[in-house]
Amino acid sequence: MDVVELLVESYGRVEGVLERAVRGLGVDELAFRPDPRANSIAWLAWHAGRGQDAQVADVAGVAQVWTAQGWADRFGLPFDVSVTGYGQSADEVGRVRVTGDLLLGYYRAVAAQTEAYLRDLTPDDLDAVVDERWDPPVTLGVRLVSVVGDSLQHAGQASYVRGLLERAGS
Repeated sequence: MDVVELLVESYGRVEGVLERAVRGLGVDELAFRPDPRANSIAWLAWHAGRGQDAQVADVAGVAQVWTAQGWADRFGLPFDVSVTGYGQSADEVGRVRVTGDLLLGYYRAVAAQTEAYLRDLTPDDLDAVVDERWDPPVTLGVRLVSVVGDSLQHAGQASYVRGLLERAGS
């Protein structure tokens, strides 16, 4: 397995984790928060997609799925279309009330764009510097590992909140 296949495999795991966290839940259940300042399943799933979408589109030099494919309009969230969830307040987190089909559809569209981009990479591409604001400067490989780590972390958090929801209901 080469490094590009390894990245494809790693990114490919996010969808399954999100699917298990989201599938079968209604809007109210997806909006469940263990306490008023906690993140909901809906917000975590949306943020996993938005973060990946924004960051991969940036390094790929393509439009974000969020706006280019009309997902921002379908979600109808009361945020600027540039918002990815980073730094949002507890009140803003609570405003993400959407269906599981919408969350999973958006993530699948993001995943498809991500995979297409990854499959066009060569191992040498991963050494290119994509962000000089850091010391040391961030390479494409480091950025892609960071993004998949964030996506998996948020998907796992959504799974954890689902477990709390299920225990609270039993």
